[in-house]
Amino acid sequence: MAHIPEFKDSTTEITERTEIFILRELSAFCGKNLYHHCLLQTNFKEFSLFEILFLGTSASAPSAKRGLSAQIVSHNEYRFLVDCGEGTQRQILQSGIGFKRLTRVLLTHGHLDHILGLGGLLSTFLRWEAIDELEIYGGRQTLDRVHDLLYGVVLRGNQPPMPLKMTEIKPGTFFEADDFTVTAFPVTHRGPDCLGYVFEGKARRPFLSQKADELGVPFGPERSRLVAGETLTLPDGKRVSPDDVLGPLERGAKLVVVGDAGRTDDLLEVCRDADTLVIESTYLDDEADMAKQFSHLTARMGAELATKAGVKKLILTHLSRRYREKEVLVEAQALFPNVSVARDFDVFPVKRGE
Repeated sequence: MAHIPEFKDSTTEITERTEIFILRELSAFCGKNLYHHCLLQTNFKEFSLFEILFLGTSASAPSAKRGLSAQIVSHNEYRFLVDCGEGTQRQILQSGIGFKRLTRVLLTHGHLDHILGLGGLLSTFLRWEAIDELEIYGGRQTLDRVHDLLYGVVLRGNQPPMPLKMTEIKPGTFFEADDFTVTAFPVTHRGPDCLGYVFEGKARRPFLSQKADELGVPFGPERSRLVAGETLTLPDGKRVSPDDVLGPLERGAKLVVVGDAGRTDDLLEVCRDADTLVIESTYLDDEADMAKQFSHLTARMGAELATKAGVKKLILTHLSRRYREKEVLVEAQALFPNVSVARDFDVFPVKRGE
């Protein structure tokens, strides 16, 4: 059963987000055309291109309420597991999202608190769960460490229960679908091959439902055909072209996910104008020297980056057990008001321009 998120916003937003979520879950089973068709027949604006589900939000070691690093980024039938700390498989089960379609894993780096859960996940796939394939993306040294874990510890001469592919990636776009791309970028942290990821919708022309109503375009496949670029002839002989019902070209939503990082000056351009920035906040500013020593960030540093880059929404994660959530929030909000501190199982939609 799909995980229905619990939102912390107004009742109106809860209703809208949940209904859009249901449409997207339907599209995963019935195809993306159903999703687009349903959107054209409702008053929804397709601003929320991505959703991000936090499975683990603790730094280095788990706490009683926070698991180790893991998030799922979803769009239509696509799901990407970003990092897989110890205990991630239990978090997946508890979230209700399940393992189906969770076939792509993006690793930010090879530290154990970001990869160790892959061993347990594969072990479970050997005995209980079944997925069609599993592809793990990361830098070369990250994948070498994952290979040692999976083949040297878990499989020990056995074959994986599904096609298992490890794909080395370098900075640049490495995944492209019809309406979005995923791009890797370098991040400065301890060790080589540290990466962050940009999920970005392709620019599109929004469908103007009110204009279509005025022109007499019926609800149904006719509207989808207009979106696809086809000119229609209505029963009364009137011709309607895509230009009649499509607005100006608009950029897609942009989600930036940064794993562990030790500096932000080299992240400014990649974060520029992001609708949502997810970034670590291991320390507070009064321990900035320790943050520098261990190549991590403070809440203040994340907020400063969001401000300089023109980010719309900031989400902080990777919290140390030494701090209370409110302390982290207060430090960041002093510089950047639109900030949230993620908790395990929080779900955030990524909306263009918000």
